Amino acid sequence: MITAVLPPRILLDRWLRDWLLEDIGRGDQTTAALFLDSPPVGQAQWVVKEAGVIAGLPVAALVFELLNPAVCFTAVVPEGSCCEPGQIVAKIQGSLDALLTGERLALNLAMRLSGIASLTRQYTAQIADLPAQLVDTRKTTPGLRSLEKYAVQVGGAANHRLGLDDGVMIKDNHIAAAGGITQAVQNIRACIPYPLTVEVETESLEQVNEALASGADIIMLDNMPAELMRQAVTQIRQTNSRIKIEASGNITLETIRAVAETGVDYISSSAPITRSTWLDLSMRMLK
Repeated sequence: MITAVLPPRILLDRWLRDWLLEDIGRGDQTTAALFLDSPPVGQAQWVVKEAGVIAGLPVAALVFELLNPAVCFTAVVPEGSCCEPGQIVAKIQGSLDALLTGERLALNLAMRLSGIASLTRQYTAQIADLPAQLVDTRKTTPGLRSLEKYAVQVGGAANHRLGLDDGVMIKDNHIAAAGGITQAVQNIRACIPYPLTVEVETESLEQVNEALASGADIIMLDNMPAELMRQAVTQIRQTNSRIKIEASGNITLETIRAVAETGVDYISSSAPITRSTWLDLSMRMLK
């Protein structure tokens, strides 16, 4: 079972402050003019307008807290809940200027993250009874990577590398630049810290054999037809059962189960992030 973990508060506060400043600019002209005296305290509800998986409520709460620490943001449903249209997912009480000024940023983040979690849940449901694990990729929105990968976890998948410093992945362009898999692995092994694993991307059985001979820790089978993938999995298991096998390339809701049935350990896909749409949420003020 995947446990979704948010980035540390020190990072979240920095990002959220920057995003609030981007939206507020020189000041919220509408809200400031609306309350010339002290703004009153009010209440609002967040309502989901389409079925999906909720993610990002803790982040939304921090948006309002940064604007006014006295604002009380209460999640009505747990993070990762499947919700139906019209369902209330959060209640907010506090100074109306904070509620109105923070509304858009908080909703934008929750809608984006909920959309990712919703599509991720659809993908993981296709292979829930199989041992293969869905993982994400580095195809993320600049500035939002950590939160988007958090949403993937909420949806039930695991994270691949957060960044280039997390591990070694020798892809086709690295292989071409080095002059081959063997040379690439040798060069990299001589330089990297010992805890880092080395993953090699392969596109044929010949490359699989070379990756095995070079001592790769993880072998990726990229864009292979299912039958060729099965052969590669058998070959790798017979040679070294401790090597992890990852499948990648054009993974869709229609194909992910067939890929998982080949016996791979991981299936990496950018789709839960890159192909997801925002889940529609709205904030409704209470009279």
